[in-house]
Amino acid sequence: MVELMQDMPPGMLGFRVNGRITSEDYADVLVPELNRAIDGGGGVRAMYVIEDLDAIEPSALWADTKLGFDLVVRHHDAFERNAIVTDIDWMARATQAFGWMIPGEARVFPLTELEQAKAWVAGG
Repeated sequence: MVELMQDMPPGMLGFRVNGRITSEDYADVLVPELNRAIDGGGGVRAMYVIEDLDAIEPSALWADTKLGFDLVVRHHDAFERNAIVTDIDWMARATQAFGWMIPGEARVFPLTELEQAKAWVAGG
């Protein structure tokens, strides 16, 4: 499940990931919120808090691929900062290895540094 976090500074999105990720998470949460941020013209600053990840449905992988092509490629310059906040070791390592593919600046933070991640995304 992906849910929108409500306690974010102005101009910043926060998403919390727990359990199973579905294509509906993309259709109902991620894509509309990212589109809203792009349409607002202020740039996209987002934090993804991944506490637990049980599975990613194949349809969600396809939705992620579509998001990359439909939104990120067309609006690459709109993305400013992205923080991945997780203690899932393989995810942190993969993000660091493939961070160059994430538009804008990207950093990985452990869960204990959630507030620092939030400040980094919102700042600058």
